[in-house]
Amino acid sequence: MEKQSRVFVAGGTGLVGSAIVKNLLQKGYTDIVANYHSRKPNTTTSVEWVQLDLTDPVAVAEFFGTQKPEYVFLAAAKVGGIVANNTYRADFIYQNLQIQNNVIHQSYLNGVKKLMFLGSTCIYPKKCPQPMKEEYLLTGELEYTNEPYAIAKIAGIKMCESYNLQYGTNYIAVMPTNLYGPNDNFDLEKSHVLPALIRKIHLGKALEENDWDTIRIDLNNLPIEGISGEVSKEEVLAILAKYGIENHPSSDSNNVQIEIWGSGKPMREFLWSEDMADACVFLMEHRDFKETYLPDQTEIRNTHINIGTGQDISIKDLAYLIKEIVSFRGNFSFNTDKPDGTMKKLTDPSKLHALGWRHKVELENGIRQIYNWYKG
Repeated sequence: MEKQSRVFVAGGTGLVGSAIVKNLLQKGYTDIVANYHSRKPNTTTSVEWVQLDLTDPVAVAEFFGTQKPEYVFLAAAKVGGIVANNTYRADFIYQNLQIQNNVIHQSYLNGVKKLMFLGSTCIYPKKCPQPMKEEYLLTGELEYTNEPYAIAKIAGIKMCESYNLQYGTNYIAVMPTNLYGPNDNFDLEKSHVLPALIRKIHLGKALEENDWDTIRIDLNNLPIEGISGEVSKEEVLAILAKYGIENHPSSDSNNVQIEIWGSGKPMREFLWSEDMADACVFLMEHRDFKETYLPDQTEIRNTHINIGTGQDISIKDLAYLIKEIVSFRGNFSFNTDKPDGTMKKLTDPSKLHALGWRHKVELENGIRQIYNWYKG
């Protein structure tokens, strides 16, 4: 990519997309266009923001025909945690397939020089050998709760491979591990485990300190099921209790208890979103599809690239790490009636390392940064 190249970031307001936009700006790219779905970002940057529904094939075709991007980061997706994935199964497979099909096909039709497709490590089998190597794709059954989302992402990988092999395009697919960072989703109905724990523990700390100003500000910024900070204390306590943040008066001063779904034993890997963005821009600048597989391969497959740290932590230890950073004194309860999901999901980032990139931000430092960002 040249600094003056026209670059389209699909999903520019999301966790990864916003980090990619920030990275591109920091590196001096001057012609960036990004889409938003409903609300234009409040920013003074030189990015051109376009309202665009990526699930609409007509709108996407018109966008590519008029905007003519040379490079595309496909960071847009419908995402959510274990509850959302299992509840809105049809939405997750339909919307993600629509986004991918529209953007990848229009990139081909309009002569895009290079595209990067962002997936997820949930593409790997439920009982995948650990750590997960790219070659383990499609070797076993998927985790049931996120199967529709995973199948959509696998289709995206195969679409990139197939267009490259048939049409000679230069599309790269990357599979990030669990991401966290600025612009993360802290909606307790739909968020992933790390931002959900940060918010719940933040609210738990405010509750144990009887800090109702903090609680009301938090709910006004992001209501829970429509409950804002303007309602009565009783209504606030009820919605907090529904999401596992409860006062349990006792002789113990640490009387706030936070419920965490599952046993706390599953191991998870986390990557700072701005590290992920840096990896994406590095690969787009310096690597091509032909470098993602061995030159003597008779069958070209598994060309995607894992992006991760190669380090993991249990959900229980993650909760206690956040507890320490937030200075919460209360207790945790682990609800073993709720599903754990896959017990271990650790990427093998050897391929990424061989291509010349390693992560920089370690988990404790990243959590401190994202907590400070969340508090504003």
